[in-house]
Amino acid sequence: MKKSKKNKNLLLKEVEIEVGDLYFTTAQQYRAVLAIKGDFLIYAPSSENMNPLPADSKMPFENSPSKKCQIATFAQKEYQAFDWHGAVAVKHKLTASQVAEAISQCNAKAQIAGLMAE
Repeated sequence: MKKSKKNKNLLLKEVEIEVGDLYFTTAQQYRAVLAIKGDFLIYAPSSENMNPLPADSKMPFENSPSKKCQIATFAQKEYQAFDWHGAVAVKHKLTASQVAEAISQCNAKAQIAGLMAE
């Protein structure tokens, strides 16, 4: 079976990843970065194959467990530009209330506290 090559235009650099940014993978999965400390981050993943979010929608992380990974691992995934409130980009800054909603939807408070205590 032939392995497909990654498109370097769709990869992020570690320095481009920030807390509160929303990304959309080429597998149509939203990811919100909830916390970063050192080389690790905690993010909320949505289900794969999601339709684009309407402008007035809630964060799409209900019942999705938060995940911890190295920033380099997160950056090496493929992301695509998506429309968010009328702007098209590879990443979008969430408001404080949207980040809080994502944290509560995936129940990440304890995991974020643990990461920050490390």
